[in-house]
Amino acid sequence: MFEYFPDNYAWSLTTAPLFDEVGTISEPEEALREVRHLAGGDKTAANEAWHESFMKLAEKVERLGNEDLNEGHPLTAARKFHRAGLYFLRAERFLHHNDARKLRTYLRGIKIFRMARELTREPVEYIDVPYKGGAIPCMFVKSNVKDPAPTMIHIQGFDSVKEFQHPLISEEYRKRGMHMLIADQPGAGGALRLHNLATDHETEHCVKALVDYVETRKDVDTEKIGLSGNSLGGYYAPRAAAFEKRLKCCIAWGALYDFGPIFESAANKVLAAPSVTDVVSHGMWVTGQNTPEDALKVAKKMTLKGIVQKITCPILIAHGENDRQVPVSDAERTYEEAINSPQRKLKIFTLEEGGAEHCQVDNRQLIGDVMSDWAAEIFGLDPAGIN
Repeated sequence: MFEYFPDNYAWSLTTAPLFDEVGTISEPEEALREVRHLAGGDKTAANEAWHESFMKLAEKVERLGNEDLNEGHPLTAARKFHRAGLYFLRAERFLHHNDARKLRTYLRGIKIFRMARELTREPVEYIDVPYKGGAIPCMFVKSNVKDPAPTMIHIQGFDSVKEFQHPLISEEYRKRGMHMLIADQPGAGGALRLHNLATDHETEHCVKALVDYVETRKDVDTEKIGLSGNSLGGYYAPRAAAFEKRLKCCIAWGALYDFGPIFESAANKVLAAPSVTDVVSHGMWVTGQNTPEDALKVAKKMTLKGIVQKITCPILIAHGENDRQVPVSDAERTYEEAINSPQRKLKIFTLEEGGAEHCQVDNRQLIGDVMSDWAAEIFGLDPAGIN
């Protein structure tokens, strides 16, 4: 992985996929260069500087986009709004969840990101799926097919948001004739930030609500619905697939067999590669708990032991050989125990081929191709894709 910050794994982890998402290095490097000297120092000061630097970049790119829009160039403006939205979402990433700026920055990010979709008239629908008195915010990305099409539902991990999956990942499903419902499930994105919906270990319940919604759509082939999840979603998705039998396939994008030991190592301050500055505080927020001890109790319930054997649909387990957050043994164990899956596949991305880091953050284009090709094969679609 290109580690812009050799002494700050969390910063490098969020920087590497950003280059893929915005399609340029020079522009985001404006923000990165301003904080590089702080990466290995005091975390509070460093994260404050990170926020300020990315806010400045996001506001600048948004301003330039507004100038394009005023000059009658909406498509040019949309490209800038896309990038500005992602910069705002990076600006909020390392703020504590109790910091009022976090929600304000998040709202700015998703607003300008959505504006980019609307200006380009992309086939994207924004939907709130009702759940437990709140809602699961989703983006439904339509494929260009006339008949009802297969649909992949995607749920997030410990600290991702739905906007990070479009269009880099969703476009590959579209090309192959599949719709995609990208969801901020409880504990992630808008469900957590806007509706205070925390996660728990029984993810089949929120996935049931998503499948229920997908089945209401006339443009969906209800016999061909699949589920994927990245990072902690590598636990969430297999867990849900074990109990939600309407799912016809499952992808663990970055396997996670047992979250308890990982969270416990963070609580003991021995976690080698944290994805966020304070894993324990973030985990308390994600799980809706008031103490590290209670958050750990929830994390310890997030295990696939005795669960993977209940999966009866095809499953793809994809993992990086050099994953520093979740050991590759989690992928191997998930595969070994998925004995009742009629078609299971283990894909380990090696250092030689790339995509060897956590959830392929070092080259997410590789995982987009692998997941969408596999799903297309499972659903019996033309490997050449659609026009």
